[in-house]
Amino acid sequence: MRKVYLDNNATTPCDPRVIDAMLPYFFEHFGNAASRSHPFGWEAEDAVDKARAQVADLIGADEKEIIFTSGATESDNLAIKGVFEMYSRKGNHIITLKTEHKAVLDTCKVLEKKGAQVTYLDVKEDGLIDLVALENAIQKNTILVSVMWANNETGVIQPMKEIGEICAKHGVLFMSDGTQAVGKIPVNPREYGIHLMAFTAHKMYGPKGVGALYVSRKEPRVKVTAQMDGGGHERGMRSGTLNVPGIVGFGKAAALAKAEMQEDALRLSKLRDKLEAGFKNALEEVYVNGNTEHRMPHVTNISFKHVEGEGLMMTFNQDIALSSGSACTSASLEPSYVLVALGLGDDLAHSSLRFSLGRFTSEEDIDFTLQSIIKGVNHMRDLSPIWEMYKEGVDLDSVVWSAH
Repeated sequence: MRKVYLDNNATTPCDPRVIDAMLPYFFEHFGNAASRSHPFGWEAEDAVDKARAQVADLIGADEKEIIFTSGATESDNLAIKGVFEMYSRKGNHIITLKTEHKAVLDTCKVLEKKGAQVTYLDVKEDGLIDLVALENAIQKNTILVSVMWANNETGVIQPMKEIGEICAKHGVLFMSDGTQAVGKIPVNPREYGIHLMAFTAHKMYGPKGVGALYVSRKEPRVKVTAQMDGGGHERGMRSGTLNVPGIVGFGKAAALAKAEMQEDALRLSKLRDKLEAGFKNALEEVYVNGNTEHRMPHVTNISFKHVEGEGLMMTFNQDIALSSGSACTSASLEPSYVLVALGLGDDLAHSSLRFSLGRFTSEEDIDFTLQSIIKGVNHMRDLSPIWEMYKEGVDLDSVVWSAH
């Protein structure tokens, strides 16, 4: 039986070359990078230094601007809570988007209980930020704007340079959750006026459990209050014994991403376009959600109208792995809050699937996916009285449904 994995926005498989780089650091070179009194510690510290340089090189940063964490969720928490506490004298106002990842939204909700004033901006129908609304939302007490680089559900890429210019004009710190963008497209926080950026290894063919926070050291030099204490590791911003094998893997993944990014993006965008065209040619009422010009090369979010997404997935999920929302909210049967924020009705939001392709996705995988899902959609529609009504020309928006 063929098994196809198209859920790379949830996690990517570890590249075998990353695993090879990590293996010696589990037994052969197992030292603690903070043990500076013997060779075992020195070896580990050297490995961490090399990986830090590789990660910094991927995003055009200084090595000292990379703080290792357990992943992007911790990085988001450290950035937002750390800025809120460190800059409390300047103000308490944070601006973010309604379509951010839960790691940002939930962190902001917690800070509201601690006195933060948070503005959650709407996005336009294509998922892009309204730059005028952003500038109008900035107040004298605004300390931070947090906007994700690329959306995890739609792949929509925000106009980061323009946001950075607005933040610079008003003297406000700019933070980004770069989790879905780093390693897939060119990302340079300094070039775009970003002062803090969260990202992680397991979205770019590295191991789970290790991430990073970029913290600008100049123009301006940004400081964050540590959220974990105990030893003053990572320039005093994040205490805890470093995950040396994971960090080595992160470094190797970053180096591979830099070398292969352009080639991967070109190949995957062609496969994504083939997937979209295949559905549109074979099926009626198929909609691609979000901006189709400013988006990641490997992601598409598609609604199959009058087909319930979860039910559709049951027709193929033994063979094809993908998502009907972000991995962190897939336990919920509510429609995706990201798609609702784009103005989709519950029917379209509930009928959406997210396809996220990856380095190991083949053309055969796409052919198999098209065949399986087209068959599934047709099967579901054949059983649907609503689809039958639609085909008979009934205006479904005017139908008054019984409450019984």
